[in-house]
Amino acid sequence: MAAQRSGRRHGRRRAKKRAAIAGPLALGVILLVVATAGYAAWHKTQQAGGSAALDDGVRATATTAPPSAGEVDSSRSPSATPSASHTAATTPPSPSRTPSAPPPMSVPKSGTGTFSIAKADGSASGHGLIRRYKVEVEGGISLSATDAAHEIAAILANPRGWTADGHDGFQLVSSGRADFVIKIATPDTVDDICGAAGLLTRGEVNCDVGATVVVNLKRWMLGSPEFDGPIEGYRALIINHEVGHRIGHHHEGCPGPGRPAPVMMQQIKGLKGCTANQWPYDSHGRYISGPPVA
Repeated sequence: MAAQRSGRRHGRRRAKKRAAIAGPLALGVILLVVATAGYAAWHKTQQAGGSAALDDGVRATATTAPPSAGEVDSSRSPSATPSASHTAATTPPSPSRTPSAPPPMSVPKSGTGTFSIAKADGSASGHGLIRRYKVEVEGGISLSATDAAHEIAAILANPRGWTADGHDGFQLVSSGRADFVIKIATPDTVDDICGAAGLLTRGEVNCDVGATVVVNLKRWMLGSPEFDGPIEGYRALIINHEVGHRIGHHHEGCPGPGRPAPVMMQQIKGLKGCTANQWPYDSHGRYISGPPVA
């Protein structure tokens, strides 16, 4: 009995000892398994995480690359200047501007009162009595005396001018004897010259005094509201009207509605139904006449 009790006590001690050893050993095995599984999971995560980071970087590079020129969205960049095609598509065209009329020409009211002779000469035009004439321009104005002289010579030599009568001719000279002088003067000077002969010009019109044809610079440069042609045409009317007086013609009236006004008509005072005209003769060589005016 005693021996059996002693054997049982030794058996319980050995069992306790084995249990004491087996417990820590099992715990170590468990920890080893857990550690191994954790390492495997960690390693897999690291591999997956590295791949995701790389993919994100590629996507970021792909999505943040600068867009091409055709893809610029100006709404995202307020400071960006839109391209020409974008502007043309979104900006309504501005209305076309009507060219503004040139400012009215300024004509000086007065000049120096002295005149310079045009240094120009021309050949005689016409037949019969050839009248020599000079051209003078008042000082202090922006008008070339030579240019004016050549323009006047062309007017007096025109086939529809006074030379068409067959017995009057003209020649521009710059020196020597002259039968008459054509002076281009400012309005105040015109008033002085014409007023000395008892003619009232009021700074507006021309006159013929003695051996002098006085042309108002205002009319030479601006023409007349009654004359709807070019300024060169009105200058021809001035010269032909005043030279007409020089060779013996007097004022005439309108011959009828719609007909050309005679060059000896005072067209600046109204056309009375006629049409403006600057030549004494028509293209067929017929004199354009009207009823005499006292």
